[in-house]
Amino acid sequence: MTQNKLTDLNNHLFAELERLGDEGLTGDELAKEINRADAISNIASNVVENANLALKAAIAYDKREGADMRLPGMLETTQDSDSK
Repeated sequence: MTQNKLTDLNNHLFAELERLGDEGLTGDELAKEINRADAISNIASNVVENANLALKAAIAYDKREGADMRLPGMLETTQDSDSK
């Protein structure tokens, strides 16, 4: 399974920006590209929001200061799961 990174998302966003900048797009083609850009933007926002949540969870986990804090399963890393 491919593990996408935020740099991949950044590349997709810039590729879409380049497609939108194509002055040859008109009418229906332009409308389709705008709809596609909206969809990409919505998904990108969700990806960034999810990454931000994961970062906040990692920071909170690192600051636990000896407390026996367990992350919810969906937030555990492979390393955390292996140590149980």
